[in-house]
Amino acid sequence: MKLLTNIGLCALFIVFGVATSAQEQTVLERWEADRTAIFDASEITLDDFHWLARPLIVFADSPNDPHFRQQMDLLALGLDDLAERDVIIITDTDPDAQTSVRLALRPRGYSMVLLGKDGRVSFRKPSAWNVREISRTIDKMPLRQQEVEDRRRISAQ
Repeated sequence: MKLLTNIGLCALFIVFGVATSAQEQTVLERWEADRTAIFDASEITLDDFHWLARPLIVFADSPNDPHFRQQMDLLALGLDDLAERDVIIITDTDPDAQTSVRLALRPRGYSMVLLGKDGRVSFRKPSAWNVREISRTIDKMPLRQQEVEDRRRISAQ
């Protein structure tokens, strides 16, 4: 009986320890582990991704906004393509929360904003875009072109 109790306690500590360590991971670590993950703006600081990722923020006044739902459906179809381009997807559907992301970018209603790795706004869109359109815009960025060229050089060696 004592053995079963000890095994049960060990299992509880292991499960609790795993849950705690998952909570202690930073957003950056979680994004590095799964680049197709979607994050809420309340857990994001845009400066954490400066020169590391291209934040794509989808704003709405409600998660039930039809534009928001359409955009999220379109993004879901191409998460791997966006991950390849170092895009982190962030959602903000609660204007009352006044997240640091919302305060910095000041959207009105539905809006999609893409930031470059340098932190500058690359575009703001008032309607949903598919991943192909987003990818084409990213691929025209000078830094993205340099990344592609660097990868070609490395693979040619």
